[in-house]
Amino acid sequence: MYRNGEGYNDPTAGAAIGSIMKEYKQQRRRQWQRETEIKERPKVYVVSRYAGDVSNNVEAARKYCRMVTDAKRIPLASHLLYPQFLNDNDPAERQLGTMFGLALLAICDEVWCFGIEHSAGMQGELYEAKRLKKPIRYFDLNGKEVKAWQYRRNSEN
Repeated sequence: MYRNGEGYNDPTAGAAIGSIMKEYKQQRRRQWQRETEIKERPKVYVVSRYAGDVSNNVEAARKYCRMVTDAKRIPLASHLLYPQFLNDNDPAERQLGTMFGLALLAICDEVWCFGIEHSAGMQGELYEAKRLKKPIRYFDLNGKEVKAWQYRRNSEN
């Protein structure tokens, strides 16, 4: 029973505070469930071009990450992260970034590959994904999914 400042029973105030606390706990529970749902989303490793036209390729990779996010998954694009502090023109640092990326790929649930033409880095990532038996989804540069058999046929042309 709730007691007021003078020590007397105050059922009206007690009921009001109880109602407020119940509403607060329900709100916190909904927030916790939402956060848990977000944290438990599948992680997707994004494979797309980086080298060459870096600024356009980075912009495209951001678009692909947004597409992964809109699909209620967590995107991981190592080629957007590691060039921020590793020098891609230094072979030792590039290899370090590549190895960091492959370590991230290993903890992902899926791999999404964008584009028909693959750089050497993309080929290495796809090889590792196949070696680890990760599900791979293929997309054209516009983000339209293509079936694996269509993808292979198009890449041979």
